[in-house]
Amino acid sequence: MSILVAQLLLAALFLLHGLTLLALPAPVRRQMASLPGGPPFFRFIGFAEVMAAAGLTLPTSTGILPWLTPLAAAGLVVIMLGAAVLHLRRVAYAQAVGDSLVLAFAAFVGYLTI
Repeated sequence: MSILVAQLLLAALFLLHGLTLLALPAPVRRQMASLPGGPPFFRFIGFAEVMAAAGLTLPTSTGILPWLTPLAAAGLVVIMLGAAVLHLRRVAYAQAVGDSLVLAFAAFVGYLTI
């Protein structure tokens, strides 16, 4: 698998999830009010994911500041670590495993882009 393909797959995943978090309907926002940080925190995470998706693709494809790509991947590792811990605390083991797999993929992309 080409590193560019891996970057694009990871960027697409986080772009879609980030946009989803930014455009949550009111009923879902009310459900998220019980989570740590509530809806404002999840909007921040959505914004961070959208920016990381740009950071995974634009520096490498334009050749401008390509050292930002591994930093974007490192930021996603931190976000996914937090998501895994949140899901483990809520006894959502399947989601925690998924978060861990995405975390490993982000770490892999970050390592390959150094």
